[in-house]
Amino acid sequence: MSDNGAELPWLVIRQDDNGNRYRVGRYATRGEAQKTADKLDGHGHKQLYWVERIGQSARP
Repeated sequence: MSDNGAELPWLVIRQDDNGNRYRVGRYATRGEAQKTADKLDGHGHKQLYWVERIGQSARP
């Protein structure tokens, strides 16, 4: 699981108000992923953003 040879095990996931889930991006560190999720979450939309590591169970 790499992009240009770099391992990117952290995902930002978005869930919309209809319950559909989408992968927003992949990141090398949890901190990078969390920063992106926080920034997107701050836009005030109804979508829910969270960070998970590849292989973790999905959040509800």
